[in-house]
Amino acid sequence: MIDISERAQRHFLRLLSQQGIEGLSIRLHVSDPGTPAADCALEFCEPDELSGQEWTIECEGFLFHVDGDSVPWLEGASIDFEPNLTGGQLNIQAPRIKGEIPGAEAGMIERVRYVLEAEVNPRIAAHGGRVSLLEVDAEGVVVLQFGGGCHGCGMVDVTLKHGVEKTLRERVPEITAVRDATDHAGGSTPYYQRREGRSAMG
Repeated sequence: MIDISERAQRHFLRLLSQQGIEGLSIRLHVSDPGTPAADCALEFCEPDELSGQEWTIECEGFLFHVDGDSVPWLEGASIDFEPNLTGGQLNIQAPRIKGEIPGAEAGMIERVRYVLEAEVNPRIAAHGGRVSLLEVDAEGVVVLQFGGGCHGCGMVDVTLKHGVEKTLRERVPEITAVRDATDHAGGSTPYYQRREGRSAMG
């Protein structure tokens, strides 16, 4: 299921030996599997922290555990370690953890939601913002609600027109317009108080 390269195994063994704890192992689990926010998380694990539901790989000198619930999402996954001048970089490739990207046959709402979660929200999260889908009408008009740092932000029009709408219309060509239904007068923590600066999608 998971291919752990020899370089990665040596890296893990080195980390484990530095901890000096008998029976210590490595555990991997997937957070938010099947969503655009899915990610792999590695942690040290002592024997009494195991639930018994893990899938275990016997590596050279240590055990590597995968949480049972995460196993289906890690089909075809690989872990490698690339040494460099500053130490090295651990690379985890897990092509299935985010689930299937909705294809052209998927409904418009499903595809719009995916683009918002996979591309738009990660980019505006740096400003504490978030966009959610309210509706897609029969004419292909997408209605959005801005929250967090985008709620009441003076630059939200720029973010909508040059960031969010541009991205959505590139990914979902059937969209005819994108509208903001947020009452920005009530924003409590806007990222930009006045109309200056630049788009949060910049």
